[in-house]
Amino acid sequence: MRLFSYVVRYDFGFAPNPFEGWCTVATCKPQIRRAARMGDWIVGTGSAQKNLAGRLVYAMRVDEVLTFDEYWNDPRFRRKIPTDRGAVKRAYGDNIYHRAEDGSWIQADSRHSLDGGVPNAGHVQVDTSVDAVLASSHFSYFGNSGPEVPATLRTGLGDDLVCSGRGHRCNFPAELVSSAAEWLDGLDRGILGRPSDWSH
Repeated sequence: MRLFSYVVRYDFGFAPNPFEGWCTVATCKPQIRRAARMGDWIVGTGSAQKNLAGRLVYAMRVDEVLTFDEYWNDPRFRRKIPTDRGAVKRAYGDNIYHRAEDGSWIQADSRHSLDGGVPNAGHVQVDTSVDAVLASSHFSYFGNSGPEVPATLRTGLGDDLVCSGRGHRCNFPAELVSSAAEWLDGLDRGILGRPSDWSH
């Protein structure tokens, strides 16, 4: 088991997307999506710009790793295809990629598209550089109301669980990984707060 930690700079309920009974990471973070395997933990903490530094935004234990086409075609994730009809959460669906018959990528109208649903080539390139979607039914999503990461996981075990700066961290001491997984596994599950970037 490994643990990946990074700062969630934009929290619209898109990346990660905690809705419809599954927490998914289908866009951004290609290095994490490339490396993570079933049983690994992904931890996202808040940004200093939102006064959420050191607080848990979400944590998910990876239950499945799917390709974009598998994700797009799986009925379990159909409601994660974005639409402007219905609840706000539907507009931030992250099920946005699948392949055309010629193998090129189709990007659905989404948060990563340009105005009018025009595909954003930059996002397409980054997102599809790794054909992997991480999915979890074992997650805790706090958004803007997460708990502080315990001090023992910041200074007590030879490293800091909270990543600072861009990118991510994953080379943690085994004792820290074990203690962090125990803490994360004991948290309440499901959606426990609102995305910090949703307007009030």
